[in-house]
Amino acid sequence: MTSRIARVVEDSGISEGIALIFTRHTTTGLFINEHESGLQTDVETVLAKIVPPSGSYRHDRVDDNAASHIQSVVLGASLAVPVTGGELDLGTWQNIFLAERDGPRSRTLVVKVIGEK
Repeated sequence: MTSRIARVVEDSGISEGIALIFTRHTTTGLFINEHESGLQTDVETVLAKIVPPSGSYRHDRVDDNAASHIQSVVLGASLAVPVTGGELDLGTWQNIFLAERDGPRSRTLVVKVIGEK
């Protein structure tokens, strides 16, 4: 995900500004963290503990995915990342993740790069 967003930033020609990343889906979330498999598993485990997949959710009467919706609320639908020198200004270990909570499905992100060329 990070490399795709970095290409959008590069292609924008913006040298100083901000990249706004937004997911258009109510069962996905965005977060920044280290790209390490154990940590990714830990995030999945904690989300399932905070919002268990099987609960007494009213929305499950509609399409049986309430936990996915609620977990996406916990994660959030957007990120703002500084752009410095024409690149995402992330820390050494930071990567951008799209957390799919109800899939796999085809997903679309909106990336807007705002700033000065």
